[in-house]
Amino acid sequence: MTPDGAAPWWQEAVFYQIYPRSFADSDGDGVGDLAGIRAHLADLAWLGIDALWISPFFRSPMADCGYDVSDYCDVDPLFGDLAEFDGLVADAHALGMRVVIDWVPNHTSDQHPWFLDACSSPNSAHRDWYVWRDPNPDGTPPNNWVSAFDLDEPAWTFHEPTGQWYLHLFEPAQPDLDWDQPAVVEAMHDTLRFWLDRGVDGFRADVVHGIGKDPRLPDDPPAVAGIPHCALNDEPVTHERLRAIRTLVDSYPGERMMVGEVFLMSTEAVATYYGEGDELHLAFNFPPLFAPWLADRWRACIEDTTSALDPRGAWPTWVLSNHDNPRHRTRYDRAAARAGEDEATTTRRSEARARAAAVLLLTLRGTPFIYQGDELGLTDADIPDDRRLDPGGRDGCRAPLPWDATSDHGWTCGPGSRPWLPLPPESSTRNRAVEEADLTTILHLYRRMIALRGAVPALSRGSFEFLDLADGVLAYQRAHGDDVVTVLVNFEERPVDIAMASLAGAEVLLASDGTATTGGFSGVLGPDQAVVVRG
Repeated sequence: MTPDGAAPWWQEAVFYQIYPRSFADSDGDGVGDLAGIRAHLADLAWLGIDALWISPFFRSPMADCGYDVSDYCDVDPLFGDLAEFDGLVADAHALGMRVVIDWVPNHTSDQHPWFLDACSSPNSAHRDWYVWRDPNPDGTPPNNWVSAFDLDEPAWTFHEPTGQWYLHLFEPAQPDLDWDQPAVVEAMHDTLRFWLDRGVDGFRADVVHGIGKDPRLPDDPPAVAGIPHCALNDEPVTHERLRAIRTLVDSYPGERMMVGEVFLMSTEAVATYYGEGDELHLAFNFPPLFAPWLADRWRACIEDTTSALDPRGAWPTWVLSNHDNPRHRTRYDRAAARAGEDEATTTRRSEARARAAAVLLLTLRGTPFIYQGDELGLTDADIPDDRRLDPGGRDGCRAPLPWDATSDHGWTCGPGSRPWLPLPPESSTRNRAVEEADLTTILHLYRRMIALRGAVPALSRGSFEFLDLADGVLAYQRAHGDDVVTVLVNFEERPVDIAMASLAGAEVLLASDGTATTGGFSGVLGPDQAVVVRG
């Protein structure tokens, strides 16, 4: 809580993730940029977005689409320059939106001046800024850790000129920094200060649990050997480092914040990265990214999150999609296809589920993050082999956002240029202009649901309690003072009767399929339908 007792802004905000390459292109080179984001800020304000999370736009060779940083304190010319970024922040703030940017503390690019110097000699000034080890007697890597993108490859690369291996939890082009070195800590703190001084409201910290590693670098145990070490690395020293980062961020005015990517296998383990309210302000909650459309699985996700976070007084986050995983409508499509449904039925059902999921996302207790394009109901693009770029195979969910129904869908490119990736399916109908003009679309559902969340304190800051009403239905109440709101989500492919006397005739505030926006609740949920009622 803030000193005056109000909730901090990031607890009640709706965040929107922008993947800059794919959001909007201002100069016709087929790649999105900061000016493109700036040109569409009013569209995000119209949707009701409170805060932007902008994925990396720093100088980079782009071996991992910007997560390989060669200069933390500059904008890559592909995206613009610092003046354009400053203008973006000023414009967003003028519209009442906060700006959170990515920060990549675990590793740099292999083209960063620090690493180039580290490679020049075993005695170079920056040699110990990275993790180097001698080969085993047989010449093999120092341990059995494997990299994130290729499980057949070690998390090590041998550097012939200096005769040692260097560590990289991800690509060889992304060498890991050694946070055991005070000079590394201070240099990375300086990168935070640089952007805080420019007015950013916070950071999304990429694979932040990687900044502490066991200096012995022991083998991963046989039971988990072969799992990328980035999903296993969980060292106590990281918490000390996060507390120092938190102190730095909190020293700036205006409630700056940090949300962490802590990609560990256990929700309880992730919860420890909140500390005692002195480490991360928020940590991403990833199980929903992998949960099938089943009421019991979603309930388990919510219960696990609540049991892990509530004792710490920690605030949850909720996501359905992001730049690292297939979009949730694609996941629901695939599940339906495996069940043997025809294409038309699959499309209809995944649309209904995506609508219900939007209501679920925006009514849970916690901070929701929307991935760009989910508000349009997009699915992953089909990427031919000759256009695949991402080392992790994530191109499909990163396809450009369609803005209109023109032939290029708002991605006007100069001679010889084309959008950096193919656009998603259905872009002629699932684009911003077409959906904005049609009040029945999922875009307007998101807008109405965000507005409802902002207007009803029970949804943004109220208590949470499950209700047991019917098999296949996730039901819960949110309460703030005397105001009680009930959310019902039907995960079934059939109508379900809700036998709860207090809900008979309750006021319908919103229905995911738009069939009832006012009046009393009938007591029947349609297939894959979600409703929000007061009562």
